[in-house]
Amino acid sequence: MNVGGTELNAVRLAERLDRDRFELRVVCLQADGPLVARYEAAGVPVDHFVISSLYAPATARQGMRLAAHLRRHRIDIFHAHDIYTNIFGGPWARLAGAKVIASRRWWEGFPGLHWRVATRASYHLAHVTLANSPAVAELVHRREGLPYSRIAVVPNFLDEAAFAPPAAAVCAALRRELGLGDGPVVGIVANLLPIKDHATLLRAAARIHPAFPGLRLVLVGDGECRGPLERLAAELGIRGAVVFAGRRPNEPNLHHLFDVSVLCSTSEGLPNTVLEAMAAGRPVVATRVGAVPDAVLHGQTGLLVPPGDADALAAALAELLGDPDRARRMGAAALARARDEYSEQRALAALERLYDRLGGRGGRVRVEHLTAVSG
Repeated sequence: MNVGGTELNAVRLAERLDRDRFELRVVCLQADGPLVARYEAAGVPVDHFVISSLYAPATARQGMRLAAHLRRHRIDIFHAHDIYTNIFGGPWARLAGAKVIASRRWWEGFPGLHWRVATRASYHLAHVTLANSPAVAELVHRREGLPYSRIAVVPNFLDEAAFAPPAAAVCAALRRELGLGDGPVVGIVANLLPIKDHATLLRAAARIHPAFPGLRLVLVGDGECRGPLERLAAELGIRGAVVFAGRRPNEPNLHHLFDVSVLCSTSEGLPNTVLEAMAAGRPVVATRVGAVPDAVLHGQTGLLVPPGDADALAAALAELLGDPDRARRMGAAALARARDEYSEQRALAALERLYDRLGGRGGRVRVEHLTAVSG
């Protein structure tokens, strides 16, 4: 299973939480995965409660096991990180007497009335619902009817490595490997899935390619749309300008290779890839969806366009590629905003204040994180 932004955010929090103030354990709903090693290296005990379905009879038995586990370890705060763990863990944690934190990091949930009802119930059951941006907090208030007094905003945060450009030799080797040449580079780091709408980006690139014949479009990621996207690039006559780079490690931050970073999704919460582009000092062209405008300030740190609009996306890319000085100014502003708003120190301080408020008994607060997957 691929490691997503939610899982990475959870393990980053676990690695950095102040152990003098908080005693942390982690439960995963998957038996293994690459992130288990990171938890263990951080000295965080990891337990597993594997479930096949939220609605299977065996899931209730696992829930009773979870409640007993929380009581046995005298857990003060139970922090669920995603839609599955909000729904599965919240009721059993309440039964065990823990304070419950649900999470909302996404914009659209799963389709179906049962998912909507269960998701809404999980927020109302929790003591606090954690949103990763003001726009997501407003969504939970408006759509789920939760009062602002029970919503807390703690932003995603960036590893310091995201700000550090690759060493010159590493950068040169990556450019050779990807065949970037000397022309402008537009890049996107996102799984090749329908919701990311790479097809619109390919159509936009085809529109501007005659004006920027040395252009390289780099698609970092993989997924079910790769074959159709390769065929579309060929049909548009730009296959030679498009680099399908596949899945890559999170480090180094590949946005440092790009002149302009793009995210053209049709729906998003607050995507880590946009924050990583900002940390690399790159101007971002993104669709005006979800919480993206919380990070990308139109005309200051990047440009926002309507989703699915290849003409608008092409115009925004041409505007920045045709004015490198303006692109650099936007990139510098994006970097400053990333430092100010999405630093590790800011996010951890906000989360630790929340834990202290909910823990409220003096001494070390015992916290249990629950994530759907461990990588």
